[in-house]
Amino acid sequence: MQHEITCEWNSDMAFTAEVGGHKIPLDADEAVGGKNSGPMPKPLLLVSLAGCTGMDVISILKKMREPVTYFNVRVQGDLTEEHPKTYTSVKIIYEFKASDKLKDENVRKAIALSQDRYCGVSALLKKALPVEFEVQYI
Repeated sequence: MQHEITCEWNSDMAFTAEVGGHKIPLDADEAVGGKNSGPMPKPLLLVSLAGCTGMDVISILKKMREPVTYFNVRVQGDLTEEHPKTYTSVKIIYEFKASDKLKDENVRKAIALSQDRYCGVSALLKKALPVEFEVQYI
């Protein structure tokens, strides 16, 4: 299997990526010649991680018949100051609305399965940098 995307230059620092028929605008901030008309590329790596692990976790919890009413994934990436600017570590924060009906052991099992077995984005990133996570009930 192979994935392919296109990323066409529009003007200045703006590009339009096409992924599976979906268009994603990309740009840079004004300090480097962009107009901030879309997200910058590096944070989209964090979006990929959040989406990958989030889809795993919610799918597993649904199979466990856990009554999830709210779920959010936040990802924090520590970026170097020097070029090439890269992430040195990543932290995933899984947020759930507190519920007596939601079993913490199942939540943690779903996250472990995502991190250790299913999430290809996480597996790839772990080869390059530390990936940590925490669970928050809000």
